[in-house]
Amino acid sequence: MVYWSELYREIAERITANLKHVKWVDLWHDQVSYLTEELPFPTPAVFIGFNTAGTDDTGKKVQQCSTQIDMYLFYETFSDTYSGSYNQEQALEFLEELTRLHALFHGKSGVNCSAMRRTDMNREESGGAGNLYRISFECLVTDYSAQELFAELENPDVELVVGDEDIPPAGVADEEPMFDTGQ
Repeated sequence: MVYWSELYREIAERITANLKHVKWVDLWHDQVSYLTEELPFPTPAVFIGFNTAGTDDTGKKVQQCSTQIDMYLFYETFSDTYSGSYNQEQALEFLEELTRLHALFHGKSGVNCSAMRRTDMNREESGGAGNLYRISFECLVTDYSAQELFAELENPDVELVVGDEDIPPAGVADEEPMFDTGQ
């Protein structure tokens, strides 16, 4: 992998292609806490966040990153989930979508990551705006970005000549001082 954006795009494309009910996929930056200030988005929505749990250097400027990928499913509904409610089936669609999101990634690898495994699932606070659950996955990501973006180059225009010429002792100069300090 060269850029983290490649991993994000791969995950977003998999969600878009396989979860037809999901209407919005975005990078997570706590959008649901700022619904009146953020760009409006349709729901259900999935937001993706990345955290590095650990790194191992595997080569020159290459790291193997133990990565936590959080997927936040946000679902607005006015339906009731209580047993026997008139619109319970519609309300439970949220849980079915949560199950499909888990099944789409658990045990599956991608071009930019090893096989993911679910490590956590929690209800998150949404400020009363809807249902928000986070599923956390862990996988390995090989990060080549430092190697690709900042390659070391040799300067072919510079030549270093090493010789046996006498080097003047410290404090002895062949020329006039560059600055007059008045002393």
